[in-house]
Amino acid sequence: MSDAWVRHLTVWPGRWAVCRLAPQADVPEWATRHTALTVIARTDAELSIIAPETVVPADGLIERGFRVLAFEGPIPFTTTGVIAAVAAPLAEAGISLLPIATYDTDYVMVKDAHLDRAISTLRASGWTIEN
Repeated sequence: MSDAWVRHLTVWPGRWAVCRLAPQADVPEWATRHTALTVIARTDAELSIIAPETVVPADGLIERGFRVLAFEGPIPFTTTGVIAAVAAPLAEAGISLLPIATYDTDYVMVKDAHLDRAISTLRASGWTIEN
């Protein structure tokens, strides 16, 4: 990762959920009615939606309890190793993550139950974290 890039993460308040719908399903209205981080991805095998838990329905194939850690951006497309710089120490600590990329920056999500350990692990690896 470029030395010019800042190793800073911000923990967002609230919890997110990852939902799986049938590949031919329409994007539900609940996935479009807020401004917080929402990811809608469709493949020939599934429609996945990542959204704040507060808007996700109670039933369905849903994994809840994720917390968002946002990278300071924008991150130039030529920058390498950003996700790896977080993934490696978390993997060593046995903490799984779900990475998300947008045009301007990246995010990683970890389970709320592992957030404190993830923060400690990343701080020990040289990251500054605001929460």
